[in-house]
Amino acid sequence: MSPTAKAHSAAGGIGEVIRRARVLSGRTQEDVATELGYHQSKISRLESGTGTQDMDVLRAVAAVLDIPLGSLGLSSHTSADSRADDMHRRNFLAASVVALAAPAAPPSVGMELVQALLPGPLPASAPPQAQAALTARLSQARRLFYACRYAELEDALPSLIADLRQAQDAVHGGDPALAGLLATAYQTAVSLLLKLGDHGNAWLAVGRAMAEAERSGDPVVMASSVRVQAHVLARDRHTKPAITLIRHTADQLASSYDRRPPAYLAALGLMLLRGVTAASAGGDRATTAEFLAEAQEVAHYVELDAPDAWANFSPTNVALHSVSASVVLGDAGAALEAAQPLMRRRIPVPERRAALWVEAARAYSQQGRLAEGYKALRIAESCASEDIRRRPAVLELAGDMAARDRRGAIPELRRFCQELGVQV
Repeated sequence: MSPTAKAHSAAGGIGEVIRRARVLSGRTQEDVATELGYHQSKISRLESGTGTQDMDVLRAVAAVLDIPLGSLGLSSHTSADSRADDMHRRNFLAASVVALAAPAAPPSVGMELVQALLPGPLPASAPPQAQAALTARLSQARRLFYACRYAELEDALPSLIADLRQAQDAVHGGDPALAGLLATAYQTAVSLLLKLGDHGNAWLAVGRAMAEAERSGDPVVMASSVRVQAHVLARDRHTKPAITLIRHTADQLASSYDRRPPAYLAALGLMLLRGVTAASAGGDRATTAEFLAEAQEVAHYVELDAPDAWANFSPTNVALHSVSASVVLGDAGAALEAAQPLMRRRIPVPERRAALWVEAARAYSQQGRLAEGYKALRIAESCASEDIRRRPAVLELAGDMAARDRRGAIPELRRFCQELGVQV
């Protein structure tokens, strides 16, 4: 597909977001056009991907159909800066083109979760739950993620998101605290979708997370939403926009660490670690080192290893990202040297323990030490079986290692791939 054709397809993706939102709201094209003061044909053209370069029209449609601005490639800021809108939209379309250029993959999650991420009216249900009960359910969802219990999390998220939305809708003018909880639920959905390789729906969840984060007015929630947005950008190889986004946000939040509460520091630290991931993916060693140094400084003031809401940040997690960055930059020896003390350390979060051993397996694989790489993967599986068996990136690593074992010197590696359903 040519670049021009890909751009047209990306614009068509925006049109499809508009169409789905309209259908879910139960309105016709004529209904929406009348509300906006347009002719029905204008809405028809938008849904077909024509005219999506008009930011004013897109903003008006987003307002009427309750579509997060990020889902249409628009800046979520309230200022009417057309240049910012245009830059944000071009970044969004560029990321969409990359996604369209990738081979199609079967859906990684069920439609119930995808539908929970879409805008539209909520079905009638029981009275709204109390905020305390919703907070407890959200904390449990976060624990499921860090425990790599992805199937349970996938089952829990749709009803949690629906109940949070219902509680928010029941408050006239909205409740910033509930908006923060809803943003965190969407962030959790982004993290799950990325783990399972579903980048398309991760973009949808990011738009929802950013919109609710802004409604919350909470810098902690905003930093966490920026983190997942940067994660999606970096996964789609848009490392420079991801780095810029993190740097801009960190500059606004980074100060007086000794007077900040742990949740604030943890959110900032996790965002900086996402900068490490993005910079190393882009081969930018200087920026990788810069983000690592800043994260280490923040980690001096917080040590939260417990698998709770914001708490997956600590000096241990900074060290884990140092290992990962070295692997990505091709420094396998440095990665394994940095990993050795961590292998002897107690890491209470299963997702983080598994990540350490997966990165070790990558480093061993880079050095051609396939037998040791296989053992590392087995240890990772013992830490978090579902994380290993459902993540496309890990399955690809196992298959690549088995394919390189041309003489069959490690038969257990091939059997392991068969267990995972990986074709070699």
